[in-house]
Amino acid sequence: MSTVQTGAPRREPGAPAPDGPGDAGAATARRVARYSGFRPEVQGLRFVAVLLVVVYHVFLGRVSGGVDVFLLISAFFLTLSFVRKLEAGRPLDLGRYWLHVFKRLLPLAVLTVLATLVLVAAVYPGSDVGRWRAEALASVFYVQNWALALSAVDYYAADHSSASPFQHFWSLSVQGQVFLLWPLAFAAAWLLTRRGSLRPVPVLVALFGTVFLASLAWSVHSTATQQEFAYFDTRTRLWEFALGSLLALALPHLRPPRTARVALGWLGLLSMVSVGVLVDVQGAFPGWIALWPLLSGAAIIVAGRSGSPFGLDRVLASRPLVRLGDSAYALYLIHWPVLITYLVLRDRPMAGTWSGTVIILVSLVLAVLATRLVEDPLKGWAWPERNRRRLAGVVVLCLALVAAPVLAWQHVEDRRAGRIQAEAARNNPGAAALEPGFAYRGDPDAPTLPLPEDLPRQPASLGEACPEDLALPEELRRFCHESVSHEAPERTLLVLGNSHLQHWLPALRPLAQDERWRVLTWIQPGCFYAAAEDQPGSESCRAWFEGAERMIGTTDPDLVVVQSTFTDTEGEFLRPGLEQRVRELTGRGMPVVGIRDTPRFPEAPAGCAVANGADDPRCTFTHPMVGTPDPALPLARELPLYSTLDLTDLICPAGQCPPVIGNVYVYWDDDHLSRVYSQSTAPVFGERFREALATDGPGP
Repeated sequence: MSTVQTGAPRREPGAPAPDGPGDAGAATARRVARYSGFRPEVQGLRFVAVLLVVVYHVFLGRVSGGVDVFLLISAFFLTLSFVRKLEAGRPLDLGRYWLHVFKRLLPLAVLTVLATLVLVAAVYPGSDVGRWRAEALASVFYVQNWALALSAVDYYAADHSSASPFQHFWSLSVQGQVFLLWPLAFAAAWLLTRRGSLRPVPVLVALFGTVFLASLAWSVHSTATQQEFAYFDTRTRLWEFALGSLLALALPHLRPPRTARVALGWLGLLSMVSVGVLVDVQGAFPGWIALWPLLSGAAIIVAGRSGSPFGLDRVLASRPLVRLGDSAYALYLIHWPVLITYLVLRDRPMAGTWSGTVIILVSLVLAVLATRLVEDPLKGWAWPERNRRRLAGVVVLCLALVAAPVLAWQHVEDRRAGRIQAEAARNNPGAAALEPGFAYRGDPDAPTLPLPEDLPRQPASLGEACPEDLALPEELRRFCHESVSHEAPERTLLVLGNSHLQHWLPALRPLAQDERWRVLTWIQPGCFYAAAEDQPGSESCRAWFEGAERMIGTTDPDLVVVQSTFTDTEGEFLRPGLEQRVRELTGRGMPVVGIRDTPRFPEAPAGCAVANGADDPRCTFTHPMVGTPDPALPLARELPLYSTLDLTDLICPAGQCPPVIGNVYVYWDDDHLSRVYSQSTAPVFGERFREALATDGPGP
């Protein structure tokens, strides 16, 4: 990016005249002065905003809205800095700016990430370690918000047992992305004003006003339709930064009287503190309701220096709060891993009054020490500032300090996993251990599969994307996959249901390969092939259910596989509407196989086994459905084309549901089979599937 080049005697067309005698120089000086000067009350506000985040996290387990104020302040200061350059006709030098800002931000972030990784290796559950390594990389490369956004809309992500110690990096990632994007807006303003009569400030007002309106509109829409994703989406947060920039541009022209400044300050603080109590911030943001904390923070900034002994600025601009404001960044970085590590060690959902107070004090002390011993010395380090190459070297070194150990750690784990997998047939028989006369001849010390760090990655693959030969509307193709393909298939099977059918796909694939069946899937986790009123409130479930008939008509399957019953932790039942669906399909001459649902447990048996050992009786569960006949059997006896498949004894043999069978974790969460265990049931699954077709009705 080219930058403004100034210097006597030449100047760029349209650039303001250099300071000096005369009206032009005086006018330039006045414009620059409007956006100059340190604002101690805003620095104090920065600390208050972060302290709100910390207090709400520790004591309430909620989100406060303080992060939004923190983002507003970041854009406020960033805008003041660049407007001073534009008004004075100084070079923007974007390359140097980017290197300088990340040279300033990365050292403390890297220190926090590395310290957290040490804690992860030492005390965190093994089932989560692999995910934490990936999140450490996402955090230091400022993409953690996108990693969390993708996880937030992942049906299975809700089953993770502990909060990520890197989760708070989402807002820093958004901030880092804005630090890359926002200077481009200032460069655009320079381009638009360098050849004409336009001034930078009106151009910037137009640019940031457009960003504000477009991003806010998208934020409102996205929050209403996919709030979990929207919460971490950079695009839904840009308007918050734009508001901070517009505030910085407008502030020099706002001159409220002293009484109004005093009122604005205290009312803004009261409003900012109360929003997290009165609003479910994490469940409602970042739509229009985020205006509440942002306008509260803006009111405090507009109040500014009131000059009144009763003004809020007397508190915010006090020396202690300003100094603590210098440590706000470090406090935000440090408090979250300290809190989460404490909760992991104590196995508690929240901190108590005394422990929470200690956590805040420890975090504050560590933040002050980190600022004084790390951030301040590196901020004043002159050597990197001498040229861009040195700045780039520092930035690359910071990134490498995290990337190198994380990738090395992952490489070691991958090699270990490869060795374990090579011996899996002997050491990890899974469901084969239930066969009569089975004798284990593997290594008694062999690790259980899947490895703890691989447990979160166990959802069964759906296979390839929807094949082109199926004439489906584009908006429906996301539900369709080809799980087993053949160039000239003998028959076509359609698997129609939710994740409790998906987890049997590894067991079905070998049978389909042997029989040369093409397997198509129409699966949406959390939805039910029953009745329209049976669907959860999401638009995805309604679209999936309404599109099921289109899928059936398009594929004209030789066999439809559905889930015959449904379970919760209390029991098993036939969902209303399923019988009608089955009768409709068999009435059209389509054979249907109903697979009995698997038990759901109050917690993840594998997680319990990882933490306490597979032999711990707390990790072996039972369920009311165990030992009872399949409730769908009467319907199978009535309808010749409907047959049932009951595999409960492979999960809960002898009336008990152990976490491990044949040195394999049966479930990876509280209600889904691990991919490894499902694969191990393939021989029995195939045998019983064939028997069901032969016994209860005509098969393909």
